[in-house]
Amino acid sequence: MAAYSQDLAQFEILCQQLYEAIDPAQRLQAEKALIELTESSECLSKCQLLLEQGTTSYAQLLAATCLTKLVSRVNPLPLQQRIDIRNYILNYMASCPKMEPFVIQALVQVIARITKMGWFEVRKDKLAFREVIADVTKFLQGSVEHCMIGVMILSELTQEMNMPDSTRPLSKHRRIAISFRDVCLREIFTLACTLLREVLEKPLNLQDQTHHDLVMHLLKLSQNCLSFDFIGNATDESADDLSTIQIPANWRTVLLDMSTLKLFFDLYHYSPSSLSPLVLSCLSQLASLRRSVFNNTEHATYLTCLMKGVQRILENPQGLSDANNYHEFCRFLAQLKANYQLGEIVMVEGYSEIIRLIANFTVASLQHWEFAPNSVHYLLSLWHRMVASVPFVKSTEPHLMETYAPEVVKAYVTSRLEAVSIIIRDGLEDPLDDMGLVLQQLEQLCTVSRCEYKENCALIVQLFDQSTQRYQELLHSCTGRNTEITVQESRLAWLVYIVGAVIGGRLTFTCTDEQDAMDGELVYRVFQLVNLVDSRLPQSGNEKIELAMLSFFDQFRKTYIGDQLHRSSKVYVRISEVLSITDETRVLEAFMAKVVNNLKWWGRSEFVISRTLQFLNDLSVGYAILKKLVKLDAVQFLLKNHTCEHFPFLGIDEHCHHGGAVLRCRTTFYTALTRLLLIDLGEDEDEFELFMLPLTAMFETLTQFFNTNFKQEKVKCMLIGLSRDLRGIAFALNTKSSYTMLFDWLYPRYFSILQHAIELWYHEPSCTTPILKLMAELVHNRSQRLNFEVSSPNGILLFREASKMISTYGNQILSLRNILKDQVYPLKLKGISICFSVLKAALCGNYVSFGVFQLYGDSHFDNALKAFLKMLLSVCHSDLLSYRKLSLSYYSLLECLTQDHMNFFANLEPQVVIYILTSLSEGLNALDTEISSACCTSLDYIISFLFKQWGKCRKNTLTLRQVAQEGEQLMRTMQQNPQHLQQMLSILMNCIIFEDCRNQWSMSRPLLGLILLNKKYFDEFRSNLITSQDPEQQEALNACFGKLMEGVDQSLLIKNRDRFTQNVSVFKREVSETLRICSPAGCPVRSVDMMN
Repeated sequence: MAAYSQDLAQFEILCQQLYEAIDPAQRLQAEKALIELTESSECLSKCQLLLEQGTTSYAQLLAATCLTKLVSRVNPLPLQQRIDIRNYILNYMASCPKMEPFVIQALVQVIARITKMGWFEVRKDKLAFREVIADVTKFLQGSVEHCMIGVMILSELTQEMNMPDSTRPLSKHRRIAISFRDVCLREIFTLACTLLREVLEKPLNLQDQTHHDLVMHLLKLSQNCLSFDFIGNATDESADDLSTIQIPANWRTVLLDMSTLKLFFDLYHYSPSSLSPLVLSCLSQLASLRRSVFNNTEHATYLTCLMKGVQRILENPQGLSDANNYHEFCRFLAQLKANYQLGEIVMVEGYSEIIRLIANFTVASLQHWEFAPNSVHYLLSLWHRMVASVPFVKSTEPHLMETYAPEVVKAYVTSRLEAVSIIIRDGLEDPLDDMGLVLQQLEQLCTVSRCEYKENCALIVQLFDQSTQRYQELLHSCTGRNTEITVQESRLAWLVYIVGAVIGGRLTFTCTDEQDAMDGELVYRVFQLVNLVDSRLPQSGNEKIELAMLSFFDQFRKTYIGDQLHRSSKVYVRISEVLSITDETRVLEAFMAKVVNNLKWWGRSEFVISRTLQFLNDLSVGYAILKKLVKLDAVQFLLKNHTCEHFPFLGIDEHCHHGGAVLRCRTTFYTALTRLLLIDLGEDEDEFELFMLPLTAMFETLTQFFNTNFKQEKVKCMLIGLSRDLRGIAFALNTKSSYTMLFDWLYPRYFSILQHAIELWYHEPSCTTPILKLMAELVHNRSQRLNFEVSSPNGILLFREASKMISTYGNQILSLRNILKDQVYPLKLKGISICFSVLKAALCGNYVSFGVFQLYGDSHFDNALKAFLKMLLSVCHSDLLSYRKLSLSYYSLLECLTQDHMNFFANLEPQVVIYILTSLSEGLNALDTEISSACCTSLDYIISFLFKQWGKCRKNTLTLRQVAQEGEQLMRTMQQNPQHLQQMLSILMNCIIFEDCRNQWSMSRPLLGLILLNKKYFDEFRSNLITSQDPEQQEALNACFGKLMEGVDQSLLIKNRDRFTQNVSVFKREVSETLRICSPAGCPVRSVDMMN
């Protein structure tokens, strides 16, 4: 007994340290000690001790957390033990209903986790964990505290059922979620609505915290039910895409009764501001129901109820003064239009009054820009969708967009301008600093602005002229009021952004010559401003206005410049009257003059340089535009003077930051520049040498540095910049002649410098990553540019250099020890991933005959493969799938190796083969289709090789037996470890039968070989699956399996494979239909857990 008391005291001290200690080291030590508790054999008894005798809430929380981890293990506890834990916690919560909320939440999570993990488990011919609603009903009939616990159990269970578990197959999660949806979800939602009606009928005192929390949990339960992933198409939660809710057809009766919708509108007006956002969130979900749930009449009635509810909220807007309410209401409005057509909305009785209220609300919201700025997106989305729908409205009822859309545009534009002075005066967060948010809003505004475009254009022209005039007055003033100048520059930045967005709106509407002429009025004002701003660049500049001008240029380029665009647009008429810009060529001159000025004067501004170079890169994509650009003086100046003397961002100083954005931009710069060079280059080697002179000088400088005592930081920055420059050049060289010029320039002198840098700074990814990426680009046979002449050894020489770099980096990077977990990827795995990409590109390039290396005793090919194996075996399996870039590079390389170099694979040591097969097994389960397809292809090549070797071994001819000896080691490994191929057979069958298999063709290819090599295991698998189903399903399933191998013989010939692939499609369809039809809602499919 004394020992238990001592343990309890020790645990409570650890809990206090874990949850309250300020010292991180003390917390970490407590966490390690408590992890040992979870892993100990006495975990359950000690958790029980903490729950029953613990004196603090933290002790109870620790017990609940340990229990959650215990029941979440991949290898679960015995069924009876889990049932006992669940019953114990239910009884414990029933006897102690007034625990701290965070303790109750943690205990409820244990119940939910146990229920989900054991959803299909049977005990005494009865599903063991399906009585959850009956268990909860006992709580709902008790006190307010008991009722709240019951609601929390249902809410947590609904959320748990909807949440995929990364440690288990997605197919298993979806089977459980679909079964829960069919068996329980509708009943839970109905129960929640019933309890909420009781809240309205017998009003609770929401000032009382307990009553308040009960209603809060009821609303969360309703929200979890409505946001359930009904059909398995959930998207990224961070992306609010206003999607449709695919509720099942049997919910129709619950929602067809308008009392459910009325209930939530009544709850909104009844609830305090702390609860009403949850109500509005539920209303947003109810506004998103799929259209096919109702017929046309019911649909119109439902929409009318929604619109009347909106009208009631806007007529009593007191609650919208709360920021959370306001935000959710804006989402509700956006969702309403996303799910209903404008032609349907205008038919609602009282539409004119409702749209007036919505317009007034929008205008007021935009004018109060400082209140909930993140909600503006939803309001603009609403009007964007409304205006975009105008051309498709067939109803004779007026939609009134021409009345209210200009008011919305005016409110947005004027409010942004009026906010500038306040933001600068008070030092508030400037929206212009968030480019993504600004461009997102303007993308929606551009559509709205095209409604009554003449009126909107006149407003923008008036405001632009006022701001420009005031700006010029301030510049010519002797007082030098810098704050006022900054205010006017920010106002002009907003206006330039807006003009760019409005011009871009032309692409979404059918425009007239009159509207193009109006565009000209806006455009020439921006070009005048560009000239004014550029004239001040030597003295001063403003980043925000520069970024706005680049955004405008990009919109104008997309709208009025290009091969497919109308040449004689009226936009140039007004511009040519004021400026000398008469056509597309003159516009390109203005563009390039601005690019050169920015590169010249903004060399240390990462934002301006990166956006300028991105714009230059976009300009350099089309051939017709390139032909015009290369004739411009500004472009010729760039081609002949790309040095740091003219463009400071190309220079290196002692404050250089290795990973800076300016350094990263250099790749983009040289890609665009090389495209321009190639237009007239042809096979002129002298011209290419002239272009490369600045890089030649830099390489020569590096050579001198490496031969002396040098400042490492400066040399690193030079090398990083040079690597990025060369990568940009190499990327743009897509012809054999131009690439050969680059290779001849690089080899052999400059390759040695890159190799030396890898040896010196292998442990610094900021230095090695650009060099390795350069090598990956050089060995990439894009557009067959590496198909050298038959007399040229360049292909072999290039691979030798790649092999040296891979071997050097691979051997050196593995010498790093004790890397922190959060540094493993940047310090080690990222470089390994790039090395895999280099090797894959080299092996698949078809410009090297790799047999030559062995024939002439050259070890470079073997060295590269050995380095690959060393790096691979240093990576744990969990990391292979945790980092997508690493996964893609590894599995694509493995696909290449198994396709063309199976002899190498066949002679690997058994432990290496097992490692690779395990990685394939895990990759087959990957959610990423690209990864799982690559695994299927690699597995197919391995299986085909094994099947061929097995066939040769069965024949008696001496020659074939000798050939078969080449794969003898691999055959022996497979015979000693048959479980690996059997597991992959199970995984593939499981995916095809139970998952929404998006790469079914890929999975069917290795499956036939696996079946032929594992006939006995396949028969056992088939028998186990069939016998685990209900008797009425067994006969149909047996017939499905019979058809799977129908017409398929014992070979892997193409014709036979194609036949099997067709059979798999039929098998998949018929098995799914059999399981769906034969399984009543309450008795879901009892499948064999084939993943273990």
